[in-house]
Amino acid sequence: MRIKRIASAAVCGVALAALAGCGAGSSDTSDGKVTVNWWTWSPEQAAAYEQCFPAFEQANPNIKVKISNYNVGDYFTKLTAGFVSGAAPDAFMNSVTYLDSYASQGQLLPLEDHIGRDGFDMNRYSIGASAWKYKDGKQYALPMDWATGVLYYNQDLLTKAGYAPKDVNELTWTANDGGSFWKMVKHLTVDESGVRGDEPGFNAAKVKTYGIANLETTGDPFGQNYWGWLLPNDGINIPDANQWPTVFNYADPKVVQSLKLVRSLTNDGFSPKLKQFTTGGTEQLGSGNVAMILGGTWDANALAKLPNFKVGMAPLPAGSAGKRALMSNSNGNNIWAGTKHPQETWKWISYQGSEACQTKAAEYNGSFLPSIAASMEALGKKQSGQGIDFSVFTNYVKNNELFPSPVYNNGAALSDAMVPQFEAYFTNKADESIFPKMQEQSKTLLAAK
Repeated sequence: MRIKRIASAAVCGVALAALAGCGAGSSDTSDGKVTVNWWTWSPEQAAAYEQCFPAFEQANPNIKVKISNYNVGDYFTKLTAGFVSGAAPDAFMNSVTYLDSYASQGQLLPLEDHIGRDGFDMNRYSIGASAWKYKDGKQYALPMDWATGVLYYNQDLLTKAGYAPKDVNELTWTANDGGSFWKMVKHLTVDESGVRGDEPGFNAAKVKTYGIANLETTGDPFGQNYWGWLLPNDGINIPDANQWPTVFNYADPKVVQSLKLVRSLTNDGFSPKLKQFTTGGTEQLGSGNVAMILGGTWDANALAKLPNFKVGMAPLPAGSAGKRALMSNSNGNNIWAGTKHPQETWKWISYQGSEACQTKAAEYNGSFLPSIAASMEALGKKQSGQGIDFSVFTNYVKNNELFPSPVYNNGAALSDAMVPQFEAYFTNKADESIFPKMQEQSKTLLAAK
């Protein structure tokens, strides 16, 4: 799944209210126009892409577009039901997690013919295009956006600890000792008596402010929303290949050492225990329960506008070589193989994948970071004009610090198998002996058809 947390409200027919109902598939209207149905699980992106309608429909007067937005918990179930019944949408936003299953079932339309015929330049995308090539070498989606990790911090708490923004921007993280990032986390931690985590007499059992929110949570086989964002910066990659890996190297000594560091941060009182707080990272940051959170790029717009306290943003720590390698997820725009109007549907998704549309949509509500570098630059300027500094994200792109999140077989089965074992480790119910077993499990599941 995508690293972005998705809003749960289900909305049908966000755009073109005159088009009643939530039917899927394309259709011909009474005025002879073709209606292209496009699905998403993001109400924010649904509203953003609606802004592209006027220009698209002016250039394509024979096509209408209908956007339907569904709760992410129901979204992929509805898609699968649509494939079976023949009522799937013409095109849809998709998570790369489902590329293998959908492409292998013949539910996705390869895009090479359309790309070649129109001379559609795939080099416009700064991130994500390669992730949507299947094992047969064909391109099955146009990348829509990108997301990765960033450090958010309570600026008042950092100032009280004697730090400036420059200090956070220049942090490092290594598998050996956690680098200057770990040192900062410890110094930012304060117990109920006012003693800091790196000072004599610190009481780990009575912490008032933790240096950072919990990093242990994992919703996938390599912790990409939390601890998994740190490892690649120091040259540590769990999959043996970024596309279609054959094994997840959990038993690699550097992986084991990294996970031990993350667990010790909690065990030693510098970050809260797994599920200790019922509130999210934003609330923890605002209440002073934590000084920093490792969050997603999708949180930036909301966090920057919070009242009562100033939130700072900094890039993730660089590795021991001073470089960053940031795992970045990119949703894709697929065409259903069963669409009755492939040409009209291609016109819509290719326009969604244009600089004009991505810029207009991204600037509308700042709900996503566009996959086209020029559109990303435009969004950064727009946010800067509103007093929100997006330079962290534009620098990620400029400095070529992003790489696609791994694409692999049996994503759901791997998550079901690995996540409980990670949770057992992070709650001290298991030790490092589980990692070789997990590695062998991954090999079996990745090879399964």
